[in-house]
Amino acid sequence: MVDQQSLFWIGFIVLIFLLLALDLGVFNRKAHTIKIKEAILLSLFWISISVMFNIWIYFQFGEQKAFEFLTGYVIEKALSVDNLFVFLMVFSYFHVPSAYQHKILFWGILGALIMRAIFIAAGVTLIEQFHAIIYIFGAFLVITGIKMALTGDKKIDPEKNPVLKYLRKVMPVAEDYHEDKFFIKRAGKYVATPLFVVLVVIESTDVLFAVDSIPAILAITTDPFIIYTSNVFAILGLRALYFALAGIMPMFYYLNYGLSAILTFVGTKMLISDYLKIPIMVSLGIVAAILITSVILSIIRARMLEYRATELKKFQ
Repeated sequence: MVDQQSLFWIGFIVLIFLLLALDLGVFNRKAHTIKIKEAILLSLFWISISVMFNIWIYFQFGEQKAFEFLTGYVIEKALSVDNLFVFLMVFSYFHVPSAYQHKILFWGILGALIMRAIFIAAGVTLIEQFHAIIYIFGAFLVITGIKMALTGDKKIDPEKNPVLKYLRKVMPVAEDYHEDKFFIKRAGKYVATPLFVVLVVIESTDVLFAVDSIPAILAITTDPFIIYTSNVFAILGLRALYFALAGIMPMFYYLNYGLSAILTFVGTKMLISDYLKIPIMVSLGIVAAILITSVILSIIRARMLEYRATELKKFQ
């Protein structure tokens, strides 16, 4: 007999495969440039699915687990926005045609789902077997948060990616894109296209982001089902969010500082967890307040810069 927990996992995996099939087979059956309107509608679709799943969590597991899922979802979604800046930079660096960007993100996120499962399983096991490691995770997040605040806008040079360097040593790479193909055949041998190179860069940089985000959610809960499902739903909507925000992402000047504050907060929460328990609703409120404040300040800054530019034109 299959126990109830196993049924939940099987049901969730089936749901994700159905959603991925819907995304690839219906929403994006043909390679095309995703416009802002379509991206916003897709973002609303993924958020709606996440909300419905959160409601199911509430009725199935209770209020505490529902708030854990929601907090984990919000934290992962916030940290994922940082990924979007990297996607934008990588696509610009490699001059990826807009029609093929969704395919890169689809396969990149599919790989991320597998990597996150490994990271989560390892993280939960470590905390259960060696409780003291929670202090290491907490200190790591605090240091990462402070470093993020001090460095400001971080620049990632794709050419310095060690995985990319190794790939170019072991595999020939074509100079031009060949539609949406990852490999082409030349003289009887398979050759990687620049599209595959971009996929490798996206996948390898996501591993770095997972190192930050997984410990952050472990500060909220150690329930593998809640951690993974909240991660997956946040990641699934990332592609649509990218196309919805790509044009205005540079406007979120203070978001990086907001994310650093969130990492510092959840790291501190882990460090003091044995002495002071911060209620999950308080944690959610603090995370939401930091995010909203950073976005509002970014919008105010953008408006002020726009106003100053307009005033300067009047005097020219």
